[in-house]
Amino acid sequence: MTTPFQGPAIEVAGLRKSYRSRSGEQLVLDGVDLVVPAGTVTALLGPNGCGKTTTVGILSTLLAADAGTVRVAGHDVAREPDAVRASIGVTGQITAVDELLTGTENLRLMADLNHLGRTAGRRRTAELLERFGLTEAAAKPVATYSGGMKRKLDLAMTLVGAPSVVFLDEPTTGLDPRSRRALWDEVRALVAAGTTILLTTQYLEEADRLADQVAVLHGGRIVAEGTPAELKAVHDAGSLDDVFLALTEPPAEAETDPEDTATADKEKIR
Repeated sequence: MTTPFQGPAIEVAGLRKSYRSRSGEQLVLDGVDLVVPAGTVTALLGPNGCGKTTTVGILSTLLAADAGTVRVAGHDVAREPDAVRASIGVTGQITAVDELLTGTENLRLMADLNHLGRTAGRRRTAELLERFGLTEAAAKPVATYSGGMKRKLDLAMTLVGAPSVVFLDEPTTGLDPRSRRALWDEVRALVAAGTTILLTTQYLEEADRLADQVAVLHGGRIVAEGTPAELKAVHDAGSLDDVFLALTEPPAEAETDPEDTATADKEKIR
């Protein structure tokens, strides 16, 4: 069981982040506010490049915010990064497994990094291999695993330290439907045991099925929050796909009066 703590699992207020490029400063997050209750799944949705991965990077201490306050598992991300790291697990879009090692070796390496000790590390490794159905493949190099098996191992490695908060950044990208649903079952089991999940995904059905609440990130801000049912009701939509499209539709170009265009062309000629 996950160690409980008081208050929301994630609290974000006024989060800002920009990047500098040759074309100038690009504002990615412009005052993001978000609260994730403990023991729930929150899906963070938004178009490609909207800042979802940047948000996860800041919450997991991998990136520094320009402004705002962030607390994860009761700890301030800026002032207590070590305490935050000890409380979280992160699974990104690309698996972090070492394909030259076996499944067992990958998990034991993570156990060592979590300072579990030899006996506890071996026990935790065996538990996770069995839980994710990887026992038969445990002694094989990960290079021989299927995509679904690698995803399972990646999530198992994330759970070695029994984190109270887990960030899943597009975890089912590239998986077939069967492997995707198997991962959904693992997410549900984690939440049932008290773990908090922040999920980013491009699969709207995934958010609809898994999330207790949905937050839509667009234009650097959270533009909508609520349960999937609430968002569909507010936007009179049959699916989260329709909600997503309605909230993230680019602004329509202003119509130009043909007479104004003709006048402008005349001015150019003059």
